[in-house]
Amino acid sequence: MPKRKTKAKRRPAPAKRATPPRRAKKRAPAAKRRRATRPRAKGWTATRFVASHLREADFKADGLRAYAAYRDLGVAAATGGLVQAHVIRHVRPFVAADVEKRHYHDVDFQLVYCLKGWMKAEIGGRPLDITAGTCWLQPPGVHHTVLGYSDDLELLEIVMPAEFDTVEVEPL
Repeated sequence: MPKRKTKAKRRPAPAKRATPPRRAKKRAPAAKRRRATRPRAKGWTATRFVASHLREADFKADGLRAYAAYRDLGVAAATGGLVQAHVIRHVRPFVAADVEKRHYHDVDFQLVYCLKGWMKAEIGGRPLDITAGTCWLQPPGVHHTVLGYSDDLELLEIVMPAEFDTVEVEPL
């Protein structure tokens, strides 16, 4: 009698283990969440929320430079005087005798961002051509001077602390 062909028996696939649905971790209310510890600036206090919207009336000509108007962004009040942020708008044409005064600021931090226009400066003995979009960080006490600027120059300046001295020095 001829042998009968038999089909090989397939082994059943191992049963998949059912995984329990993932549970969302319960989060503590925002007020009770612990913040990651990170170093804080010396004397840093809690800040409060502040928002400043552009209004032409907010530009005041009572700042450091007579040829510029300043728009305070409210950061000094919100940080208890630790940080100053303002927009500086140059409102008079460049006159070398009024502007080219070598100086430094007694600050811990100074960052400047060009919003509009252009400016030529010398910072720490190096020439710098500044155009809209240029950002620079001036080390504390670095000597600098403005060598020229466009009539539409606007800068954003962030300084620590909010109140600081400017010291004029002899030219190079």
